[in-house]
Amino acid sequence: MNDVQKIYSNEIGISFRWNHVNTDLTQIIFRDTGFHLSEKEIEIFINKLDDAKKIKQCQVCQEKNCKSILLQTPSNKVSLAISKTELGQIEDLLKGTLFQIRLNNYVREICDI
Repeated sequence: MNDVQKIYSNEIGISFRWNHVNTDLTQIIFRDTGFHLSEKEIEIFINKLDDAKKIKQCQVCQEKNCKSILLQTPSNKVSLAISKTELGQIEDLLKGTLFQIRLNNYVREICDI
């Protein structure tokens, strides 16, 4: 585990940055999918989550485990079929990651690290 700096994790996934790699990209992994995202792309992904929440589901698909929600990603070539439960967990993962990145940046700024 010395190769990574964990940023945030929850039931569905984890976010981290590789140590000894000079990049501003964050690795976010949930389910069987990994993304390398910039801070801006994480913001875009959060907006896509908000869009997915607005999509009406049919009565049959309102179960929490029905994978009837089509989540767009920051890549216009990739979409994910997810459940309502997963939508909430992914939202927590992305917002928690973004919060922690910004908090870390703020602390570095004020401490002049």
